Amino acid sequence: MITLDQSDYSKNAIPIVIDLAKKYNSKIAAVHVMDERSMLTYDDLDDSGEDLLKLITSQAEPLGIKVTEHLITGDPLRDMETIIRKSQAELVVVPAWGHDTQLRHVDKTNFIGSVAERIMKVSKVPVMVLK
Repeated sequence: MITLDQSDYSKNAIPIVIDLAKKYNSKIAAVHVMDERSMLTYDDLDDSGEDLLKLITSQAEPLGIKVTEHLITGDPLRDMETIIRKSQAELVVVPAWGHDTQLRHVDKTNFIGSVAERIMKVSKVPVMVLK
């Protein structure tokens, strides 16, 4: 399973996840959580989330890798344990940080984002954090 948001960090993780799936003959569960607290309209969130999921699918499927897209409305922090369980993930890949406008100019060398931290705490399967 890979968690994706609109950040470049997520997009940079896509080739790594595809390589892992290819190497281990695995499927990919691609997850994008539309934050239920967002001020954006549902249509805007839905469209951008679908585009993001299609990005990984369009790169993986020509290589024979099956991708299951999960576009979920919820709280990316609160719902991670449930999302991991329901996706039946055997490995969770998450960027160390994601899209957060408040942290754009912070040196992230020794920093981990709230979603990555939450996944590491609640996951019952191995977690790969990508920097």
